[in-house]
Amino acid sequence: MQSLSGTYGLRLSAQPALALASTAASAPPRVLLRGERTRRGAARWTLHLSKPAPRGVGLVLAVALLGGVAFAGTERGGEYEAFAAREGGVGDYVARALGFGVAAVTISGQSQIGEREILSLAGLSAISSLPFFDAVQARKNLEALPLIKQASVRKLYPDRIVIDIVERAPTALWQKDGELNAIAADGTVIDKAENGRYAALPFVVGDGANDRVGEFVALLDASAELRPKIVAGILVGDRRWSLKMRSGVEVKLPEDDPQAAMATLLTLQRQSRILDRDILSVDLRVPGKVFARLSEEAAAARAAAAKPKKAGST
Repeated sequence: MQSLSGTYGLRLSAQPALALASTAASAPPRVLLRGERTRRGAARWTLHLSKPAPRGVGLVLAVALLGGVAFAGTERGGEYEAFAAREGGVGDYVARALGFGVAAVTISGQSQIGEREILSLAGLSAISSLPFFDAVQARKNLEALPLIKQASVRKLYPDRIVIDIVERAPTALWQKDGELNAIAADGTVIDKAENGRYAALPFVVGDGANDRVGEFVALLDASAELRPKIVAGILVGDRRWSLKMRSGVEVKLPEDDPQAAMATLLTLQRQSRILDRDILSVDLRVPGKVFARLSEEAAAARAAAAKPKKAGST
């Protein structure tokens, strides 16, 4: 480092001008700049302060300069990025040192979402601090997940965060174009059905089946002891439901008043065990009539039994 006066020809003087002595007590500090020519013809400027500079100003400016130089050097060298990744930035580091780190997170209301997923969505980690934690953004991130209907995020100083979750209840599984998703009662897709998750939920298939899942659930409620035998509900042409039974039998329900058809099916099962027979489908689409389609083996056996016997044959 070189002398500023030697390098730039500046001369600093803290002696106030005599002409300003009478107003120095009331007027604010001013800087006067005067120029003059040296013998060699070079310009030389002199700074005059109307009041002496406050004590410690030079020290503060020097520390600020050195701090700025150090920060610029660490940022250019990549040390600051490494520090931020490790400590969460200068603000988080200082806040934790002062006792405002996140020591406890209380989560309530969740049943389908894991705690780790909630913490990740909220942006919480071991290097977080309360003053620099954005609770509003954390709430928005949580509510962006379809499974979460509503979220509340609160900061309780000095070191606690409280998260309250209201989830959308999964109502059924919906299969479309080979994809399987959990849906809410209003048909909203709320989660991927993976690794057997939501396996106990009712199963619907077809375009628009998610929007009419309430109808299928109502049919299940009316099926009584047949419910364990029903594997899925298939929406056909966005008009009517067909039931896929565990035995492989398809039950075709009418578009109008499927509840009455379900009552008919329940009566047939109780009286003749129709769903336990060797058939492929039961058609209940025509009111007052029941059509059963036999399997190939059952149809062949029925045809053979119906043939007239030859004379003398036993």
